[in-house]
Amino acid sequence: MRVLLTGWAGFTRGEASAGDVLSLHAVSDTLTEAGIAHVTAWSPGFLPGEPSLDDCPPEDFTHLVFACGPLHGDQVRELHERYAGCARIAVGVSVPDPADPAATGFDAVFPRDDGDARSADLSLAGRVGSPPVVAVVLAPDQPEYGDARRHSAVHDTLTEWLRSVDCGRIPLDTRLATDDWRHCATPDQFVAVLSRVDVVVSTRLHGLVLGLKAGIPVLAVDPIAGGGKVSAQGAVLDWPVLPADSTPDDLTARLDWCCCAEARARAAGEHPFPGPLGELVGELKGLS
Repeated sequence: MRVLLTGWAGFTRGEASAGDVLSLHAVSDTLTEAGIAHVTAWSPGFLPGEPSLDDCPPEDFTHLVFACGPLHGDQVRELHERYAGCARIAVGVSVPDPADPAATGFDAVFPRDDGDARSADLSLAGRVGSPPVVAVVLAPDQPEYGDARRHSAVHDTLTEWLRSVDCGRIPLDTRLATDDWRHCATPDQFVAVLSRVDVVVSTRLHGLVLGLKAGIPVLAVDPIAGGGKVSAQGAVLDWPVLPADSTPDDLTARLDWCCCAEARARAAGEHPFPGPLGELVGELKGLS
């Protein structure tokens, strides 16, 4: 017996949702524990370099297992045509129309829901790790810095690096809005969000300041050549800020530090009170 395992995350025109991928992992683990040889086929757009359906000729397999998602559409029906010589089984799937050829083409269906039967989703059986959760706060262009701006290059390096880091990424914007649910409406809401993550990655001054206000370590990068207001604020707050020409290795080393106990304790400590507030009051009283 040789099993080909796939699902919607294996289709070129499909999508790899977290639930679908975790469901495929759960089925793969189950087959491995049972001693059943199998190959998981992934979309090359999601996991290039891993086996895809094009890499899996029908004659190499005795069984096809399709996990998670709806039994609907041309791509599912095409599986029946390509793997007609295999015994075909669907597991943990939704069956919106039991008479659809996408569903009737399977020799056995163990549904998640089909109008009558209901079962817990396969993803609940999948094993998950605990990667850090990272809030990403990027600065706008900031034309006031003229030719010293390095925002485009810094953000390209930063976002390409983030793509390779095993972390949960949450893009955030310090801009508040009362007419757009995608933005926080108050500073309290924004700081509350920051307080729930493990690390803040930011090229923006208030990403640094509010991250520390929330007691969260900040991987701060100054997008200005020679240093701008992010570096200046880092000096005031005694918090390290990387320069604009930092490399991916620099970013990795700083993230590792931000995840350590020393950085967490330092971020959670007391931070300086803004001196200009006292100076403002003194100035106003001196003018009265």
